[in-house]
Amino acid sequence: MLLQLFMFFQKVELEEGGVASESLFDIIFKGGFLSIVIVGFLFFLSLVALSIFVERYFTIKRASKIDENFMNNIRANVQAGNINAAKALCQTTDSPVARMIEKGILRIGKPLRDIDAAIENVGNLEIFRLEKRLSTLASIAGAAPMIGFFGTVTGMILAFREMATEQNVTPDVLAGGIYQALITTAAGLLIGIFAFIGYNILVANVEKAVFQMERTTVEFMDLLQEPSN
Repeated sequence: MLLQLFMFFQKVELEEGGVASESLFDIIFKGGFLSIVIVGFLFFLSLVALSIFVERYFTIKRASKIDENFMNNIRANVQAGNINAAKALCQTTDSPVARMIEKGILRIGKPLRDIDAAIENVGNLEIFRLEKRLSTLASIAGAAPMIGFFGTVTGMILAFREMATEQNVTPDVLAGGIYQALITTAAGLLIGIFAFIGYNILVANVEKAVFQMERTTVEFMDLLQEPSN
């Protein structure tokens, strides 16, 4: 996430008519110790946010994929009275839906209300697993800009302090505080935007997975009621 920031500040204008290369690290160091600490912490948060997004994205995507033949095979086995084969099929399928259906199959013979409650309990556990670490990503989305603004405030305090203590105020005197103020704000906003967008993408994917789970549960409950019709 900070790569764009690195590229954006790769070159800075030092004097009119001349442009010299200056790395972002040089700019950060000009902001002083506090600037280094804040940007370092923001960079750490960016790595955490990126790892959460990548891991959760592929995990949720896998959970939302359902083999079209899965329920057809479950239906055929249950209608044929081959409960063991249906249970074995669920055990060999690594998905939330398969674990929910397996719990329902184990409850066959009990009242439909008990079966539905057992499936719902497993579904709640699966949803909890899908939403794991999403709250951390949401926290980063909210905290990163605040940390950046904290760097802005401290940077401006540093700049005004230099103005108050120096007799001859020049741009070089104010540079450290202004560098800190601008860099920490930009970094915090960049990370916050990425985390916010990533969080909403993951939430939307979780909702799709939950819909698939609910649809399959309804289909299974309808299957159990078919012999009595």
